[in-house]
Amino acid sequence: MEDPRARKLADRIARIVAEMLERRVKDPRLGFVTVTDARLTNDLRDATVYYTVFGSAAEQAETAVALASASGLIRSEVGRQTGLRHTPSLAFVRDTVPEGAAQIEDALARAREADAALAAAREGARHAGDPDPYRTPPGVDDDGEPDAGDGAQR
Repeated sequence: MEDPRARKLADRIARIVAEMLERRVKDPRLGFVTVTDARLTNDLRDATVYYTVFGSAAEQAETAVALASASGLIRSEVGRQTGLRHTPSLAFVRDTVPEGAAQIEDALARAREADAALAAAREGARHAGDPDPYRTPPGVDDDGEPDAGDGAQR
């Protein structure tokens, strides 16, 4: 169960970090970073900041190095703006949710294509065998009662 105070403070930390990355951190290795979430332990000692980076794998690696080198500056600003007695340590973790979402979207697109191919194959198809596979014996109608008609099969 997550502490409401920890959740509020984590949201505040995410905003502070995003603001710092946008305005104060001037590292050229820092790519196009978006802070997606922050989680804080219930004892308020450790914060994990999740981020995404737009770019290649090399740019993502450089951004991780830049964030690691700027973590002291960012942590001091977090401590200054939150006013906590103990400033939480910051760990930056790349968020993999966008990649997972892209994989799900690809799987859904493949499923839609397979459904369309199946629907196209089904067009004009007929069932094999008789239209009424449940034949009734001569002289009996659908209800199992004796047939008053000519006794033909159905």
